[in-house]
Amino acid sequence: MFLSVFDVFKIGIGPSSSHTMGPMTAAAHFLDLLRRHPSRDDAAALGATLHGSLAFTGKGHATDRAVALGLLGWTPAELDPDEAERQLGALAETHLLRLYGLPPLAFDPSVDIVFDYGPPLPGHANGLVFRARDFAGAELLSETYYSIGGGFVVTAREREAPTLAATGASSWPYPFANAATMLRMARESGLSIAQMKRANEVYLRPAEEVDRGLAQLWSVMNGCIERGLSQEGELPGGLRVRRRAARIHRQLEAERRSNRAQPHATSDWLSVYAMAVNEENAAGGRVVTSPTNGAAGVVPAVLRYYLDHCVGAEPGKVADFLLTAAAIGGLIKHNASISGAEAGCQGEVGSAAAMAAAGLCAVLGGSPEQIENAAEIALEHHLGMTCDPAAGLVQVPCIERNGIGAIKAVAAASLALRGDGSHFMPLDNCIEAMRQTGEAMNERFKETSLGGLAVNLPEC
Repeated sequence: MFLSVFDVFKIGIGPSSSHTMGPMTAAAHFLDLLRRHPSRDDAAALGATLHGSLAFTGKGHATDRAVALGLLGWTPAELDPDEAERQLGALAETHLLRLYGLPPLAFDPSVDIVFDYGPPLPGHANGLVFRARDFAGAELLSETYYSIGGGFVVTAREREAPTLAATGASSWPYPFANAATMLRMARESGLSIAQMKRANEVYLRPAEEVDRGLAQLWSVMNGCIERGLSQEGELPGGLRVRRRAARIHRQLEAERRSNRAQPHATSDWLSVYAMAVNEENAAGGRVVTSPTNGAAGVVPAVLRYYLDHCVGAEPGKVADFLLTAAAIGGLIKHNASISGAEAGCQGEVGSAAAMAAAGLCAVLGGSPEQIENAAEIALEHHLGMTCDPAAGLVQVPCIERNGIGAIKAVAAASLALRGDGSHFMPLDNCIEAMRQTGEAMNERFKETSLGGLAVNLPEC
């Protein structure tokens, strides 16, 4: 299955692609359904019910806020934070939605968003149901959605009968659905993974649009790093976790100027770039899913590391990095999962590390075989990683975990470049191992905050 680079990387807001961006998108989709309903003029009230992980960690991830924003008509990529806050304040007072093409709709977020802590819906751990009722209280329209990771949303019907991401997949220039096919196509065509991925992108949209989109992705990623490196204070949510990226960055800059930095400071640079992004994500800032919000720091950190620290780095190779990383991310999503609620953090930070390792290996001159090897090494050494955020917040252990994931990604790329691309475990097999591990993992360790670090907190 072909996933566009703009499917793998999405511009949106924190703190969670599954809990924030997905539900916001689902709410907007439901409004579109309601506008097309033949009895839309009879609609009088809206409600939403959150199930599974969306219920258990929804408060910490601000899922109720995301649902309200979506029902106010906002989408993740177009959110204006100041105007959105104004509208949320007005909604809290009036309990009324006034939307284009619909009658006034009663909606009180504190009452009409229900957290159902019972069993999850059958299609996915992240389920939510929207309902519209008429003046008599009878149900006019309902739809069930699943937020399946990375901001992707599907309806219950789509989940039961999945289709290709787009029609005409067989006519794409390089429709690789697994790594083995990707490598075969690279050998036969003589093209790099980035070149094949770009050919697929240009099949869908003009080359100029692809270039602008890739430049915008990196601009948002890098801007997020810069904001994170300049902000201090406590993160929201009640854990009283303090931002550290700005302080660490000042220390690293001072060490570099004094020429007294330890060799392992390289790892600290990687960590601080990643932590800067994930502190911004935890604060609800603007980020790029890479491939999720919870793992949004790894790819930007490794790309910034390449540009700032690698000998011979070329800014013109940013697009190749992102295209290669997206190719790997698409394979993982298609053949396993990038959802913490479905696969644990191996599906989030593990996937991000594999993507970043592949991207770095590519821009450092790696062959397709070495790139595939780099992705496999990075993913292999995240297998079994649980998703157990303290208090349901994307802070502990998520912020540091992105830093360590970035370090692993660079180590994986370096090891792969030391070889010739031949290795024992193919990437496809590693992805399948991740899928099996995720299926076998206890639900307590998959984004519910019911196990692991989430229940072993310091006593204050």
